[in-house]
Amino acid sequence: MDLLSRMSLVITYVEDNLTSEIDQEELAKIAGCSIYNLYRMFSFITDISLTEYIRRRRLTLAAIELQDKDIKVIDLSLKYGYDSPVSFSRAFQALHGITPTKARTDGVTLKAYPRISFQISIKGEKEMDYRIESKDAFQVFGCEGVFKTDGSGMNADILHDNAVHHSNPHELWNRNHANGAYEKLVADAGNLPSFVSPGLCKVHGVCDYKQTEPGTFAYMQCAFKGENSNTDGYTVANIPAHTWVIIPSEKFKWDKVVEVVNKLNKRFFSEWLPTAEYEQANGINFEVYGGNSDLGYVELWYAVKKKI
Repeated sequence: MDLLSRMSLVITYVEDNLTSEIDQEELAKIAGCSIYNLYRMFSFITDISLTEYIRRRRLTLAAIELQDKDIKVIDLSLKYGYDSPVSFSRAFQALHGITPTKARTDGVTLKAYPRISFQISIKGEKEMDYRIESKDAFQVFGCEGVFKTDGSGMNADILHDNAVHHSNPHELWNRNHANGAYEKLVADAGNLPSFVSPGLCKVHGVCDYKQTEPGTFAYMQCAFKGENSNTDGYTVANIPAHTWVIIPSEKFKWDKVVEVVNKLNKRFFSEWLPTAEYEQANGINFEVYGGNSDLGYVELWYAVKKKI
């Protein structure tokens, strides 16, 4: 089944369960990937997080039901998954601009967010460079964090990383630059293994490389393990043999790195993957960095397999 068909089934499941609990494990099963990777795909394809889509759809339906003046606000709040009428009213006003009570008034303006549908759109954007490479199994090691999935992918809350809390993996990078952990990892990385292009940086990022608790994902600031690497004190992860689609960036100023990575992710999920003869093998993906102190360069590696 292709990507757009799976995403359409995800929407069908969501729409059928807007008044009940939406099971993340069931969503992942329908999507054929981890829940974290589903959230990433959804946000990059639609420009809205899955969590926000669900919130908007529930509050759209709640506004319609409020036209029935006999229904109680407390009943609506429970029906659409809110703990109390207060939290429901706060969310309703944030979306519609008025309270649920005022929404009953004739002639008021409310917002309606329709059900999303997926289709291929020919945008005529510039060509996308990519290459496909097969790599044997290898290991990476580094500083790991496990983050909550909140529907917007990288915007998440850390669960544990030596008891230090961050809002997203980029803060893990910022902290390690500030406390010297990044420089230590560079020194411990050793020589790059032969399957990595020469001239790249010593430190990179890898995401969703192991199973974590439901609603979470793993991210590591990592180095590729080579013959003279020092892995003492680091988390080590085994990366299975895979075929990888590799999408490179143009050079950029380092303060634009998040913007560049997000743009490449969006193009992979919304342009390359829906039309390719490949599908993701699992959620593993790398941010492989190069460049110098002035200009950066990144390759995004996604594990893929031929469609059956």
